[in-house]
Amino acid sequence: MRAAAAEAATAAYAPYSGLHVGAAALCDDGRLVSGCNVENASYGLTLCAECTLAGQLRLTGGGRFVAVAVRSGTGALLMPCGRCRQLLLELGGPGCALDTPRGIRTLAEVLPDAFTLSPPAPEERA
Repeated sequence: MRAAAAEAATAAYAPYSGLHVGAAALCDDGRLVSGCNVENASYGLTLCAECTLAGQLRLTGGGRFVAVAVRSGTGALLMPCGRCRQLLLELGGPGCALDTPRGIRTLAEVLPDAFTLSPPAPEERA
C-alpha cells in the first residue's frame, strides 16, 4: 500500500505547491485503489489525493476502506487533512487503519468526535 501510494503521487497535478501526494487503500473485498492530488489555480478547490481515492473506490465497485496510506512522490509519509480524515472515516469506518507518524492508528483515533449522521449511543459516549 505504501509503495502504491508513492506511485500514485507520480501522477499528481501539482504546479502550484509542487507537493505530489498519493493515497492508496485496501478495500474490504481485497482491491487496492489509489488516488493523487489535483491542484488548480483557485487552490482552495484543489482535490486532495484522498478525494480522488474516494472516487476510485466508488468507480471500481464501492465497498469500504480497510486500511489507508498517504505518501509524497518521494515516499515520505503524509497525514490526511481534517476534511480528508472525515471522508476516509465515512468510507472506511472508525476502525479503518491509517499509516501515521505514530504507527498504525484507527481513523477514530486520528479524528475523535467526527461528524456522524446520528449521535452516538449512550454507551459510546462514555
